[in-house]
Amino acid sequence: MSFKELKLNKPILKAIAEAGYHEPTLVQEKTIPLVMGKKDVIASAQTGTGKTASFALPILQLLFDRQDAPKRGKKIKALVVSPTRELAVQIGENFKTYGKYSNIRSAVIYGGIPMEPQVDILKKGLDVLVATPGRLLDLHKQELVDLSAVEILVLDEADLMLDLGFIDDVNKIARLCPEEKQVLLFSATIPFKVEQLAKTILKSPERVDVSPELPAAGNVSQLLYYVPKKNKMELCLHLLRNNIKGSILIFRRTKMGVDKLERTLSKNGYKVETLHGDKSQNDRKTALGKFKNNYVNILIATDLAARGIDVKELDAVINFDLPNLPDTYVHRIGRTGRAGKMGMAYSFCSADEKQYARNIQQSIHIQIPVIEDHPFPLDPKAKPEIHKKKTGSKHKKGRKGAGSKKKKKRWY
Repeated sequence: MSFKELKLNKPILKAIAEAGYHEPTLVQEKTIPLVMGKKDVIASAQTGTGKTASFALPILQLLFDRQDAPKRGKKIKALVVSPTRELAVQIGENFKTYGKYSNIRSAVIYGGIPMEPQVDILKKGLDVLVATPGRLLDLHKQELVDLSAVEILVLDEADLMLDLGFIDDVNKIARLCPEEKQVLLFSATIPFKVEQLAKTILKSPERVDVSPELPAAGNVSQLLYYVPKKNKMELCLHLLRNNIKGSILIFRRTKMGVDKLERTLSKNGYKVETLHGDKSQNDRKTALGKFKNNYVNILIATDLAARGIDVKELDAVINFDLPNLPDTYVHRIGRTGRAGKMGMAYSFCSADEKQYARNIQQSIHIQIPVIEDHPFPLDPKAKPEIHKKKTGSKHKKGRKGAGSKKKKKRWY
């Protein structure tokens, strides 16, 4: 099937052809006709399947067909809600790319930067707004954004949205939009909480499920290393010196772990950048830019910070900390081995992660080859390390009293 067969207009077809897209992916093939038919849709699609275009292209088509599209000062007709700044920016860039030969105006708003430039953009009038929940509600509270004319609401990465605690914000945003609207919900997975959200917001939705058994399974060579937790850093250095070359994305479970690995690799002469929730928007943008443009060849990230990263020709993924969910593993390794090229996935498994490895292999129906010939093998009889909490009479200042409780930081 071609994009032309999906009945997209000539300006959109010209734009996507220049962007290098010739045939729609499966999720695009299934979803675009439904969206253009003004149906509510709940779609399950993994990273790298082209899901952004599956809603961006038909939205542009629908708005392009409207008689008032060229007019300025118009209200927002399509709203895309994204859980993180990086994802929002990426979606915004796609709308600009696909809509370059139309009069459709789009913009992105997110937290972490001053509001004034975003307010100026909103005042000029938009057709499409891409936003993170927190900043969108902040602007609405100040009556700086008007959602009364929204005809299409897109909830992207809904599972991540709920994991980050945005359930109340999402429901509020849906209520701020007109009752009669088209709603599109996209999620890598459809757990129970996403199903419940869909029931409250969508009306008789069409279901699209294109989640593959394993993204790019034929193009990703997977290797498993059993290693004591204390030796993971040494194993990482050993493999970087002898086996793993090129553009490398390393996953760690925590922000502290990301920073610790960065210090070690930097001391050993490697060019490294990092992504995690404590980084400012500018720092994250700079880090990702350096990695994409090959100023550094190693990027260390947490799962949440890396969600939505689109890096072409990524040579390898290292699971420094094995994820506890098979879906997370699938997301991680699916970032390499794209566009017909081979990729590598290296996973380090300590004694307390053995069950994670079993669950992953059972879920993906693949027995991952185990590499035993390395300098830091794990004793097969090794038991998970137990870390006892230190107790004592010492207390940090400011811990006493109800008023000292820290406010939970929101990341949007």
